[in-house]
Amino acid sequence: MAKFKNTMEIFTLLDKSNCRKCGKKTCLAFAASVFQGEKKLGDCPLLEKDIIERYEKDELPEDGHPVRSIIQENQDAFMEEMKQKISKVNLEEAALRTGGKFDGGKLTIKILGKDFSVDQNGAIYTGIHVNPWIAAPVFNYILHSEGKEPTGKWVAFRDLKDGRERYPLFRQRCEMPMKKVADIYTDLFSDMVSVLNGKEVAREFQSDISVVMHVLPKVPVMICYWLPEDGLDSSLNIYFDETADRNLEIGAIFSLGAGLTQMFTKMAITHGYEVSLDANHR
Repeated sequence: MAKFKNTMEIFTLLDKSNCRKCGKKTCLAFAASVFQGEKKLGDCPLLEKDIIERYEKDELPEDGHPVRSIIQENQDAFMEEMKQKISKVNLEEAALRTGGKFDGGKLTIKILGKDFSVDQNGAIYTGIHVNPWIAAPVFNYILHSEGKEPTGKWVAFRDLKDGRERYPLFRQRCEMPMKKVADIYTDLFSDMVSVLNGKEVAREFQSDISVVMHVLPKVPVMICYWLPEDGLDSSLNIYFDETADRNLEIGAIFSLGAGLTQMFTKMAITHGYEVSLDANHR
């Protein structure tokens, strides 16, 4: 597809009938799938052919070969670098550090309760969709985890090593957009529990809802949500076990927060909710 800037650019091309003939519940969900590369614009049976052809043609240069984005090239380079580093790691020893298991030449760890395996060549074996926000923290976890067991003491991102200077961006890219999702997606927290193997816990920090998820075996994440009350807006904060920065570098922890936000946004869109990740938009 052509290089759209966001989901809404695609959405404006559609007839917004929510016919579901594309396999998605809403036209907005279909637009999001096109933007994420899961669907093609031509998968909409009601879209005029000249529109489809125009946007498909826009992606191809004169030689007819698709242009690979710089982002994709950087991701490929990153994955290749990680594979080279993994090849030098003792995966059997890494299993002890990471809370995983080593069997058949593969290290297997749980990501949100799902198996994620890697072999000595860095090849990935898993039943879940692999994208950079998952792969990057997992490789970082295998390479840098000190094997520290969670203590149950929760801290904010800014309280982790090197987290203070990055917290404003974490707040803008992770906590504020996730709050917007929680405000409109009424099933978010129940889906965290039922779909993502989360666990609702007693009211933490006096929040109305608190859910803990083991994104990685020794890196639990707690999301606390406060409902709007007495004219005050709702609020959401993400907390990490105080040992998180001993098992992941701060950049990988940031990626986890941003990745969870993207995941929840996608879940909301699938359920038919319109979500904007623009933290400045109410």
